[in-house]
Amino acid sequence: MTSAAVLRYARFACLAAVCAMAIPAAAPDFDSRDFHQRRQALRKLVHGVIVLEGKEESLDDIQSARGRFFQEPDFFYLTGWNEPGAKLLLDSHREILFLPPHDAEREKWTGPRHAASDAGIQELTGFERVLSLKRFEQELGGANPADSAAVHRALTGLRMKKSPAEIAALQRSADATIAAHLAAWKQAAPGRYEYQVAAAMAGVYLDLGCEGGAYAPMVASGPNGVFLHYEANNRRMEAGDLLLTDVGAECAGYAADVTRTIPVDGHFTSRQRELYDTVLGAQRAAIAAVKPGVTIGGDTPNSLQNVALAYFNSHSHDLHGRPLGKYFTHGISHHIGLEVHDPADLTLPLEAGNVISVEPGLYIPEEGIGIRIEDMVLVTRDGARVLTAALPKEAAEIERLMLR
Repeated sequence: MTSAAVLRYARFACLAAVCAMAIPAAAPDFDSRDFHQRRQALRKLVHGVIVLEGKEESLDDIQSARGRFFQEPDFFYLTGWNEPGAKLLLDSHREILFLPPHDAEREKWTGPRHAASDAGIQELTGFERVLSLKRFEQELGGANPADSAAVHRALTGLRMKKSPAEIAALQRSADATIAAHLAAWKQAAPGRYEYQVAAAMAGVYLDLGCEGGAYAPMVASGPNGVFLHYEANNRRMEAGDLLLTDVGAECAGYAADVTRTIPVDGHFTSRQRELYDTVLGAQRAAIAAVKPGVTIGGDTPNSLQNVALAYFNSHSHDLHGRPLGKYFTHGISHHIGLEVHDPADLTLPLEAGNVISVEPGLYIPEEGIGIRIEDMVLVTRDGARVLTAALPKEAAEIERLMLR
């Protein structure tokens, strides 16, 4: 390793260590009261019998090792329960969690699972009544469950506004993701492969106590950057490439979503820098517009989408002298929470407590250039706070970090 490379490695190691120190050693606390309060809030919004089903898991899925189990998000939001096959029944006077009975054949593959007959199951689940799934139809009786669309709408509204504990969990995921992106910058170099960068990033957030990625990593170099959800991650990086990394950790069930675009060999060309600064300018304009009452999408001039689009159309041009707006080919934002794209009505005005992405991008196939800059933003009472502000995005600062 050359002396320059040693210095560069040390610089990034220091940055990653600083980010890691800000991350709590354990997940933010969610106790049974948090989930109980969510259930109470839902019961006030929806009358009648509410039934939610947890995600199922077949023995074929277990035996084929298709990946870790992901609970149905609405079910997890209300229960905190992360084992398959459960059901929830709520009405004006009952909260019952139903669990499958023990299955010796299945548990040979999965290890022990919990059942309603287990000692201490009430304390473990936070439910006073935990019954076998075999009792579900009996407890439901002849009642018709509340309209599922009404339940979903109510849950969407509840999930859009994050509690302080949820914001803390999202910040932890954001901090782990920042450390992962800094590690990626250390790995990026001509001759290396996209998957090596992806592996380095995953190693960082797993080592910091996160259970996995919030979504499949997108590590797109050179011409691959023009594809919005590129996931092959198998190209060998070359000098002169830009590298777009859209990677987020999932910690304590909460997702992060962060994108940066960096020069593989440490410096932007003049054209890359021109386009990069245009994307950064559009993002700044959109973040500055974030406040309660503003919409993400829609036709109003102050929607975040139109703020970014107006910026693109008034700054820089393509190779034919035309405005850049047509190369901004996706939405500016989405809500983030238990899911990286949390359920939301994007036409509704933003409220304090919403956590959203702000992610303008330009994708110009004829130039082989794709640039996206994405941060996580908390809507506050009078504006916004960027949860991922610790990850540099100024072109000059990125170049300094890449070349040291």
